[in-house]
Amino acid sequence: MSAAGTYSPKPGAALLPRMIAAQAALETKMLLRNGEQLLLTVVIPTLLLVLFSAVDIVDTGDGKAVDFLAPGILALAVMSTAFTGQAIATGFERRYGVLKRLGASPLPRWALMAAKTLSVLVTEVLQIVLLTVIAFALGWSPQGNPFAVLLLLILGTAAFSGLGLLMAGTLKAEATLAAANLVFLLLLVGGGVIVPLDKFPEAAQSVLGLLPISALSDGLRDVLQHGAGMPWGDLGILAVWAVLGLGAAGKFFRWE
Repeated sequence: MSAAGTYSPKPGAALLPRMIAAQAALETKMLLRNGEQLLLTVVIPTLLLVLFSAVDIVDTGDGKAVDFLAPGILALAVMSTAFTGQAIATGFERRYGVLKRLGASPLPRWALMAAKTLSVLVTEVLQIVLLTVIAFALGWSPQGNPFAVLLLLILGTAAFSGLGLLMAGTLKAEATLAAANLVFLLLLVGGGVIVPLDKFPEAAQSVLGLLPISALSDGLRDVLQHGAGMPWGDLGILAVWAVLGLGAAGKFFRWE
């Protein structure tokens, strides 16, 4: 302030953490206001959990159906947000030039991706809380090591996020929309989310078991349903997908 009642402007970018937090809050608000995204991230997983827990449609083995289904639905929620939702939203932002404009702002491109990742994590927390409450109401009895669950969810998010950004950054928006929804449906059926992998032919089981959704759902199920220790095999599969997906996204992602 140069004199009483006179203010001198002080232009400049805000601190980087503040910019990332603001962008993450904006990304989260846009996602929660998008009806299609809410359908993928909240409505479909909730309906599947309630329906297949209440109606004996699929043979889930011994014990309560919800004990088998809840871990798989949690994995599906991670995939729907980190992969499908993020791929579609980012693909159309790229098409309409939003990413190009944001890339020219004071917010560095890596910080923009960090904000998107933070938004995904916030949304996943809301999903997991909602699905957990519903699962408890249906009689779910989880067990196992919470740290192992957290590690699985983090690596699963990293794996699906990398694959989603890779798809959004290399394909056209319309192709991303179609491909992301198709992959979502295929992995829902063949990823061990609702139908146990042992119901598939043996030759297919070995291939399906290497998918990130299979590793995440099986790992969560081993811990939460069977009380297993650290599922190193599933964690290793997710780590490989995370490294490959994020590495490829960082190399091939096109901002225009």
